[in-house]
Amino acid sequence: MNSNDPPVLPDATPEPADMLRAAPPAASPAPAAVAPAHETLALQLAREFLDDRRRERRWRIAFRLAWLLLALAFLLTLWAEQHPAAVHGTPHTALVEVHGEIGVGTEAGAEVLVAALKNAFADEGARAVVLRFNSPGGSPVQAGIVYDEILRLKALHKKPVYAVVEDLCASAAYYIAAAADHIYVDKASMVGSIGVLIDDFGFDGLMGKLGVERRLITAGEHKGLLDPFSPLSPQQRELAQSMIDEVHQQFIAAVREGRGKRLKEDSQTFSGMVWNGARAVEMGLADDLGNLDHVAREVVGAEDVIDYTPHENVAERLAKRFGAALGEGAVKALRRTPEYK
Repeated sequence: MNSNDPPVLPDATPEPADMLRAAPPAASPAPAAVAPAHETLALQLAREFLDDRRRERRWRIAFRLAWLLLALAFLLTLWAEQHPAAVHGTPHTALVEVHGEIGVGTEAGAEVLVAALKNAFADEGARAVVLRFNSPGGSPVQAGIVYDEILRLKALHKKPVYAVVEDLCASAAYYIAAAADHIYVDKASMVGSIGVLIDDFGFDGLMGKLGVERRLITAGEHKGLLDPFSPLSPQQRELAQSMIDEVHQQFIAAVREGRGKRLKEDSQTFSGMVWNGARAVEMGLADDLGNLDHVAREVVGAEDVIDYTPHENVAERLAKRFGAALGEGAVKALRRTPEYK
């Protein structure tokens, strides 16, 4: 070897045998940790709890949205009620319903009907006003107010008024119908009952049998008139009879004024009897057979019918039910309230 040649280094690559001898044995993988059973159960319960909370939150949100929508509908209904549509300009037949008992606070009370009639007559598009009846009657005072208002509005607006009877137009309802220019009925309608009554009960005999003494003290000779717990004297009966006779005469005068020469009076006309529609036409209590559609189409000449009667809306019904529920809850609460004596 020449001294100038570079030194030969040994091969650094180990032999396979040396590698096998030098490599330490590979460590075996550690066994997977097994969670205790109580931890697994806790995790499962936690997941179920979270799922329940999520469902509960979703339902709570849904209920809140439902109440919000209900509140919006309530407010929109109130707004629509307080901001009615403008006067209907197109030709039409104006309808006012006389439905149910005629009395203070009812759907057929004077306050409701007069307001509806004023709106119907004031509408320039209304060619005529039709009152549709399905009422057994009621207060002669309320009926008299509506009767007089119909006559006033007819003279003011120069519009015809028609009455259409469906099932029943009796007593105070017929009082109102008599103000119409023409009365239409169905052949099976019940019409009439031109009379006045006072209905009451007398318990004085029963109280005597039970040994109950009635102690009524009045200032005024007739202040206790028609008291159900006191006997009715002949003088009191005569006074009550004269009172309703006067009201009856007012009713008769209104019918005669409204029906005029069309009325064929006999001994039963003002007896309080009720007749079917066909018989009422014969007696002059009604003019012809017909319903609302017939009158609007053939008589008025305006087939479109617009109802001017104020009807109880959804908001009012909900308010009444809510008020009734509150009242019932208050009564129950009072019953549960302990008394301290």
